[in-house]
Formats: sequence, C-alpha cells, structure tokens
Amino acid sequence: MKKLTKLLIIVFTISLFNYSSTHAAGTDSGGNDNANLYKQGKKLVLRAKKLEEKNKKEKAKKLYLKALDKFKKAYKKDKKNADILNYLGYTLRKTGNLKEAEDFYLEGLKLDASHLGINEYLGELYVQTNRIELAKKRLEVLNGCKCEEYDELKELIENK
Repeated sequence: MKKLTKLLIIVFTISLFNYSSTHAAGTDSGGNDNANLYKQGKKLVLRAKKLEEKNKKEKAKKLYLKALDKFKKAYKKDKKNADILNYLGYTLRKTGNLKEAEDFYLEGLKLDASHLGINEYLGELYVQTNRIELAKKRLEVLNGCKCEEYDELKELIENK
C-alpha cells in the first residue's frame, strides 16, 4: 500500500509540474498559443541572422518574412508586449519596411522606455537612415547598462 501511495504522489507531482510549466510559459506573451508564436518567430530570426552572416541575404529575408508573420499574429493577441513590438520592428527593418519598423519600435518604447533591444535596434534604424543624432539618443538610454546592445550600437555609430 505504501508503494502505491508513493507512486500516486510521484505521478500527481509530475502531472502538476507539467501542467504548471505548460501554463506558466503562456503568460509571457498573452497565452500559450501566443507564446508559441513568439518562440517560433524568435527561432526564425536566429536562423535568418545566421544566413545573413553567410551572406545568404535572400534566404534570410524569406525567414524574416515568416518570422514577421508569426509576430504579427502574436501582436494581434497581445498589443502590450514590448518584446513582440521589438521583434516586429526588427523583422520589418530587416525586410525593408523602415517606416513601419520605426512605428513599432516607438510603440514598444511607450511600454518600456528602457527596453535594451528596442533602443539598440531603433538606434540602428536611425543610423541606417542617416539620423545619427537620434541614434546617439538611443545610445544615451543604453549608457551604463554594461550590455552588448550598448557596445554594438556605439560601434555602429562610430563607424558611420
């Protein structure tokens, strides 16, 4: 009887853990389905970045477009998530839609003015569009974070 009780406790604990971890994952992006869309989009972005590094720009662009689709779907379900807005801006920028990218970055900053990714990527967009003074303002926000976002944006501005 003790073995059966222990076994039932173990099965119950594992089931509870699986249930909790599955449902907790969904809270970050407004639901489990939304979290999956976000994660899928991020994976596509990482793959696209690797292709860009290998100078396979057309293949990278196709992945960025697929990622953009995932992020747009996630955004429809959660318009108050700065991470989604960051990646919307990023994928739009990478696919050539700079104006819409800027709009999403700015919307994200309204939610989280110190968001590292948004500040870096918006700064990169400003460098790309020859608005160096605005890029420097994004760098000021990142100053003191001791993060790669600051270092990368600073290097980009200095090399312009």
